Amino acid sequence: MGRIVIVGSLNADLVVQTPRFPRPGETVHGSPLQVLPGGKSSNQAAAAARLGGDVRLVGAVGDDGQGRMLVAAARDAGVDTSSVLTRADVATGTAVITVDEAGENTIVISAGANGTLSPDDVARAASVGGDSQGGDSPFDGAAVLGLCLEVSLETVIAAARAGRDAGALVLTNVSPFAEVGDELLSLTDVVLLNEHEAAELVSGGDVADCAPSDWAVVSRALAGRGVTRAVVTTGAAGCTVLVDGEPPVAVASPRVTAVDTTGCGDAFMGALALRLASGDGLADAARFAVRVASFAATRVGAQSSYPTPEELAAFA
Repeated sequence: MGRIVIVGSLNADLVVQTPRFPRPGETVHGSPLQVLPGGKSSNQAAAAARLGGDVRLVGAVGDDGQGRMLVAAARDAGVDTSSVLTRADVATGTAVITVDEAGENTIVISAGANGTLSPDDVARAASVGGDSQGGDSPFDGAAVLGLCLEVSLETVIAAARAGRDAGALVLTNVSPFAEVGDELLSLTDVVLLNEHEAAELVSGGDVADCAPSDWAVVSRALAGRGVTRAVVTTGAAGCTVLVDGEPPVAVASPRVTAVDTTGCGDAFMGALALRLASGDGLADAARFAVRVASFAATRVGAQSSYPTPEELAAFA
């Protein structure tokens, strides 16, 4: 299994559960506040590491209690955090999350230190002695580089270039969705996105509940943007694997009773990166990832819901 490098965000998740989401202007009662480790990139790294992956995380936190909590949680999950920077002049990133009784969530993020992670920080991490202990670069020998859009697009592109130069497979999660342009797509080997993000990326409208012939149209549209390999997640249904010139492959998800879907997409991403780093083909990696994401939906929280190999085996 090769090394997985994740470049991006760490957030303190401020979580409240409520029977239903409030309407505009309405106040509803919720559960006691929980402060949990999160951030898409940190979640993805934790998911892969808990499953046994060799994972390095590149990111930034504030010099505060929440930042220290996030770094400690990542380490406890088995993630190498030696390339996580501490900023003295900015707060740690935060996500305000509400979860309803069906397990669905709403999330508002405040970038904090994540917004300070720069292309220069990536360049320093990619250099020899680029981590905080003066050790090797996290990109050296990397098999897979995982990216998302919770840090600046310029930083994501710089990381994609570093990953490409290191010979890593670049896996980009186009979330939270933003128009990324052709440069990042040209540096990306596999794009991960949900059906709504796929619709946005190809400007083709809603692609939910596609028939196989429709997915072929989506695949060709993505190829027109330079995306020749993609995994489109479809919620509780699972995902569809799209490879240009090949028939779409639908991957069904195990049926579970969802408790909290927060971080399930990140669990999918981390598991997908793990199996790609192990040499799996894209469809086989996606079959593994849907099981991990389904398991995560049965537990509260993001990182706290991610399985070990033993837990996943028992679930299967």
